[in-house]
Amino acid sequence: MKEKEFLSSLKSLDTEENIDIHFYRRLGWMWANMARKLGITPNAITIASIFIGVAAGVCFYSTNIWVNIGGLLLLILANSFDSADGQLARMTKQYSRLGRILDGLAGDMWFVSIYVSVCLRTVNTTALFAGNAWAIWSMAIVAGVCHIIQAALADYYRQMHLQCVNGKSELDNSASLREKLAESKGMSRVMMRLYLFYTLCQERIIPNVVALQRRGTLPEEFRRESLPLMKYANALTFNWRSITLAVTLLCGNPWLYFVAEITLGNILLVYMVGRHERICRRLLKA
Repeated sequence: MKEKEFLSSLKSLDTEENIDIHFYRRLGWMWANMARKLGITPNAITIASIFIGVAAGVCFYSTNIWVNIGGLLLLILANSFDSADGQLARMTKQYSRLGRILDGLAGDMWFVSIYVSVCLRTVNTTALFAGNAWAIWSMAIVAGVCHIIQAALADYYRQMHLQCVNGKSELDNSASLREKLAESKGMSRVMMRLYLFYTLCQERIIPNVVALQRRGTLPEEFRRESLPLMKYANALTFNWRSITLAVTLLCGNPWLYFVAEITLGNILLVYMVGRHERICRRLLKA
């Protein structure tokens, strides 16, 4: 029974990665059950993950290997909380657009902290960048933009598989978000503007995928042909990014993480986008 309850807390086996199923979701399941007993909300868990993830990033400024390892452990904890908030939301039916925005914002804030710490460390410790600080900061900005686009599109493909499985997804469209933005004030308006930018990234880069998604019921053929590509979407999410970051940190050259984002990440992205666009273009004509 407990295993059945655990599986029901997952989004979909189509979109779950092995590392998530066997580690992060199990750990998240434990946190989610504790939170439900204590009356803690999913958004509270997300906010806690932001502070933990930012603290992890700060640890990567140090050249002390043990401080770096401590930071990696904090990052693992933050991501387990990120798993827990979604699992708790599904267990307790506490869904909200705010929750989705906070969830995306959490990961972004972790990586802002990581990027800044890596840049400051690199300028202070790497001769190649010591007199050319602009180079590492420029690389970080390019890598950050690539990161946002890669994560946004990977999320869109994963959400489409959820739509195939249960007829529902958490995807929004820019038109409705602009209406919500006009009604928003203060910090809510700032968050909505960031979410609108995130959604526009999705819509403008993959027009055929978006057009098919908006038809409503997706053909089984899409799920069948897209499913083998989910491994590429998963490779552009947290797990493999954190593994790459860990390797570059432990090698003493964390700036190589930016190189991996710009090169390997974009190669995967271009391949994944091209395949999905061809699939959806054909299905739209059918």
